[in-house]
Amino acid sequence: MHKYTKHLPHYLPLLGIFLTGFLGLYFFSYDRAFQAAIAVSVGIAYVVWGIVHHALHKDLYLEVVLEYILIAVLCTSTILFVLFRT
Repeated sequence: MHKYTKHLPHYLPLLGIFLTGFLGLYFFSYDRAFQAAIAVSVGIAYVVWGIVHHALHKDLYLEVVLEYILIAVLCTSTILFVLFRT
């Protein structure tokens, strides 16, 4: 069990980022522009979290940063597509 609890302090902020983003999307369902800002903010926070996390573990490489950016862009663009579909 120690294997999983060792990284818990690193993953709790990530969980907080995603939970706050989800709640923001839910509670501000009446304002699509604000929801878009929330989605972009969560994507940026995810990239920043990933960079900090890997920098602390001393395994930060360009490929890792690009992976976080690509995942954030994919997820953010999917959310924006769903928000602004007509």
